[in-house]
Amino acid sequence: MTTRRQGNHTKVKEFLLLGFSEFPERWLPLFILLSLLYLMAVLGNLLIICIIYVDRHLHNPMYFFLSNLSVLDISSMTVTLPKLLAILLTNSNTISFNECILQMFWFLACIDIEFLILTAMAYDRYVAICNPLHYTIIMNKRVCALLAGASWITGFLELLPHTIMISQLSFCDSNIINHFYCDYLALTKVSCTDTSVLDIMTFAEGVISGFLPFLLTMTSYVFIISTILRIRFREGKSKAFSTCSSHLTVLILLYGAVTGVYMQPSSGKSVNSSKLPVIMYTVILPLLNPLIYSLRSKELNVALKKIIRRKFIILIH
Repeated sequence: MTTRRQGNHTKVKEFLLLGFSEFPERWLPLFILLSLLYLMAVLGNLLIICIIYVDRHLHNPMYFFLSNLSVLDISSMTVTLPKLLAILLTNSNTISFNECILQMFWFLACIDIEFLILTAMAYDRYVAICNPLHYTIIMNKRVCALLAGASWITGFLELLPHTIMISQLSFCDSNIINHFYCDYLALTKVSCTDTSVLDIMTFAEGVISGFLPFLLTMTSYVFIISTILRIRFREGKSKAFSTCSSHLTVLILLYGAVTGVYMQPSSGKSVNSSKLPVIMYTVILPLLNPLIYSLRSKELNVALKKIIRRKFIILIH
């Protein structure tokens, strides 16, 4: 283990990520599968961003927030997946201390920001369905920019004290992290420092970044559902609900995956059991998000067809 002494503490210079070392015979199939999923997810999200940018009809709050989600999906994947792919391909599983802390910070920040962006999207749907006559006034470009900007800034700032405290932990017995990225739970398990204050901060941060957005989102949907139920015509109800179905699907998948990792009882919580849910919101969700929104959104499909038709006409001429 590469360490250096600082007074009575041990400062680790690098960590070893075990990844999926328990399944060495599956490294090559995993590498191929995850490489394809990563490529598909990045291309899918880039396509969403490009379509929204090119088509002026999609320059509205819902698609503005969706493009933010696509940027977050690409960021969260890129900060974790390339290292895992390197481990699977070359068995080069070392990561420096600073890279490890930065990876943990960026990945958790992306998740926190995604929760906040989804909350902003829920508010957008609430205004669109419950107060449609004033929608363009309330959800103007300035408000959307403020909501998105506040989400990004809050997501990064609230994790800074947490990350600084984790960077000060001592690792006396081991520098082996039983995960495929620098996960907070895995880091605290190999630390020999008392983490009771850190645990309290983690709980508080979870309330701010997870529970409060969830509460605000559910409040928005209580009003949305009550408004939809008052619509007399079935077509009107169906149209109103269809504008929320994609958002609800992504919410359920994200909260379900994160709950599977961080909300297990302490007695039953293990790093091995958390790898599958992490794969879910690291790889599968960024891949599903473009599919969910593109399949549910007629506007996106129309815009994509227009772009393809335009490019085809240019090519044949």
